[in-house]
Amino acid sequence: MTELEPITPAEAKEMYLAQRRNEIAEATLQGHHYRLKPFVQWCESTDLTNLNDLTARDIHKYRLHREEEASLNKITLRTQLSTIRVFLQFLESIDGVEQGLHEKMLIPSTNSNEESRETMLDGESAEKLLDYLDQYEYASKTHALLTVLWATGCRMGGAHSLDVDDFDPDAQSLAFRHRPDQGTRLKNKQSGERLCALSADAANVLEDYIAVNRREVTDDDGRRPLFTTRSGRMHKSNIREVVYAATRPCAYGQDCPHDRDPESCEAATYSYARKCPSSVSPHDIRRGALTHLLKEDVPKDVVSDRANVGRDVLDKHYNQMTEEEKMEQRREHLDKL
Repeated sequence: MTELEPITPAEAKEMYLAQRRNEIAEATLQGHHYRLKPFVQWCESTDLTNLNDLTARDIHKYRLHREEEASLNKITLRTQLSTIRVFLQFLESIDGVEQGLHEKMLIPSTNSNEESRETMLDGESAEKLLDYLDQYEYASKTHALLTVLWATGCRMGGAHSLDVDDFDPDAQSLAFRHRPDQGTRLKNKQSGERLCALSADAANVLEDYIAVNRREVTDDDGRRPLFTTRSGRMHKSNIREVVYAATRPCAYGQDCPHDRDPESCEAATYSYARKCPSSVSPHDIRRGALTHLLKEDVPKDVVSDRANVGRDVLDKHYNQMTEEEKMEQRREHLDKL
């Protein structure tokens, strides 16, 4: 048997993250950090100071601990345990745990319905929201941001990375670029770089936002961010807050579907907008935008390239058309033959 070399949980975690840093995007790396942190804390709380002593039974105890302590759903638990299994494989490669330990780790199964989240901003709601912003908050930062998210179906990181110079008003397009040396990244790095065409209306919104309402500031790297705050580039957490606040039905002139009193509803305030059951995240807008394109019969290859997402992922996680809708779409194609 290979002689193991002593290593603490915290040291092992740092070595693993350092190893993966150049392999995965920064946001993904942060996800691994947050998923491993509870495991390290659990090891320390149980006096497991040397991972050489980690056993399959310990891992089973940790799984039960996460199920009971954190009340995690199956999808989240599966994601956390899958990261730990990869972590254990790394430790095996540096003689930190016994060989083959990762193979003894049981990952809870989920069905396809659980894996495919259905929360999204549907096309009808998106139209009402953008119409409201067009009428009452034209060319505001909120209007420009929501327009970009819906029009391109980009990830939040993509919107965060945009500079003024990435917008070409003449060509009516936005360029998404991976610039890790200048503070911004795309999830799929260079392979995520692309040009996205905009409609004339969307281009006009951006052009007017830049001319009138954008704060003329630079970020720490001397770049001119498209979406700004007083201090520079708009942070991703700010993007989330704006989206949660803007997508509450009451925020764009709709009746509350939950029969809440705006005077007493905790979600009526900007800071707690995410507590509204009908508010959505930037990723929910992406899911809705891509589903909308597919419903409009835009070819999957076009949607895939535009949104920088694989066909298999597009079908599994973004296409929220019902089976009946898919059937009718196929029927329309067959009727044209």
